Amino acid sequence: MSGGVDSSVAAALLQEQGYEVVGAFMRLGSPGETLDELVADNPKCEAPKLHKQGCCSVGDAADARLVSAQLDIPLYVLNFRKDFRRVIDYFVDEYARGRTPNPCVRCNDWLKFGKLHEHAGQIGADFVASGHYARIADRGGRPALLTGKHADKDQSYVLFGIPRDQLASTLLPIGEYETKEEVRELARKFGLPVFNKPDSQEICFVPDNDYAAFVESERPALLSAKGEIRDTKGNTLGEHDGQHRFTIGQRRKIGVALGHPIYVVDKDPVTNTVTIGNEEDLLSASCRVMDANWLADSEFGVWQPCLARCRYNGQLAPAEFRRDPEDESTFEVRFETPQRAVTPGQAVVVHDPSDPDRVLGGGWIGNSSREAL
Repeated sequence: MSGGVDSSVAAALLQEQGYEVVGAFMRLGSPGETLDELVADNPKCEAPKLHKQGCCSVGDAADARLVSAQLDIPLYVLNFRKDFRRVIDYFVDEYARGRTPNPCVRCNDWLKFGKLHEHAGQIGADFVASGHYARIADRGGRPALLTGKHADKDQSYVLFGIPRDQLASTLLPIGEYETKEEVRELARKFGLPVFNKPDSQEICFVPDNDYAAFVESERPALLSAKGEIRDTKGNTLGEHDGQHRFTIGQRRKIGVALGHPIYVVDKDPVTNTVTIGNEEDLLSASCRVMDANWLADSEFGVWQPCLARCRYNGQLAPAEFRRDPEDESTFEVRFETPQRAVTPGQAVVVHDPSDPDRVLGGGWIGNSSREAL
């Protein structure tokens, strides 16, 4: 229970369905988590400001307690601060390596469906539930991960890393609802005080959304990391303050103007260079994917049809994937139509083309290519 409306309604729904519900709030050590930090941001502790954007703040903990009291269920506050350091280090290291991380997916993999499942086992719980907009349903006699019915809120992309053997013990009750307003109406019905709480918008440990400054605070050597901005032919066009400040596909605040739209199309952390080009230079026909997690059976060494999603809220694109017969954690994807900004460090999630709601598996983009495999 994060203190938000989705997880709060999930708890209420499960209680209504007859489950014995136990709340769990993850203490992560992110900014705004302590009372001192909350008071510094909001000296008068005015109620409307209690709901900080992000998640897992002291305000969120207070909200989780209020909801638990309303539902008359116990609430465990779990100290995952040490474990969450792994997520922060991953985030910083990926930017330093010239990649674009997705900390929310890693947090799900390592904490919400990692450490939290361990805690569930310790207290004798049969299931772990969350307020994610996705579904678990039977497919061929086995549990499968499906997209949420609310298309704009679907979070199946960030859940591809759930271990396959945990699908049967995972509950996602919010995934059955087609609009956020339905969920808020349920919160009103259950008398939950968070019915109108804003959705989390930011990375919880970067509450001001200045990820570059956060990376530099963690890796001070990057503060003096000036480098060259080049075009796709290698010509130097300008200077930048560090490749970690740019993402593939970025169009604004590049630092040079050529009189026509330009985009960041590549980064090299070794030479600390940023390459700019036109929109066509962002297109990739294929990519190689690492650290795969599979939620359904598939063959090795042969191309199999799929629908691929290359970013959160991205469209499903017709494609094929091929699992590496010598390394089960690696696979390749080739797209029917080249895709824009297939970015190293982001995830690729593949779906069943005959059952598009179903997630087959996914992994992390190691590299992409303009050439088909």
